[in-house]
Amino acid sequence: MLWFWVCYIIVTVAGILHTEFNIYVFKMKPMDENSMGEGYEKTKPRHPLCNIILFSLFGWLYMNGLAEPSLTEALITGAIWAGICIVFDVFGWVLIKHPWSLSFKEFYVDYQPWITLIYIAIFAGPVVGYLFS
Repeated sequence: MLWFWVCYIIVTVAGILHTEFNIYVFKMKPMDENSMGEGYEKTKPRHPLCNIILFSLFGWLYMNGLAEPSLTEALITGAIWAGICIVFDVFGWVLIKHPWSLSFKEFYVDYQPWITLIYIAIFAGPVVGYLFS
């Protein structure tokens, strides 16, 4: 689980920093009461790409740490990682209110297709890592 949580934190921080970079360097509009803001909206297409790269790298690290990695193990790991993310994201991005929290509609409807592609990338990460190990 160490590789999973390190990767999750890195991906999350990278997304936040990318948004902040857009707002402060490129002078894009920040979030307000009516929208997530241009700074965030411009980062969305890069979220799945960042997730597949990082979760594949950390999936590779995890699979290389196993005595005898297998495709079955990679598929099970991917399912566990994606499942944890799906549950954790409900709490971290929807239910617990903070300045960046979203409504269910914003996270699961308005964030399409990106959120679905992100979860697919997380699931695929250990599989890709296995293929490279």
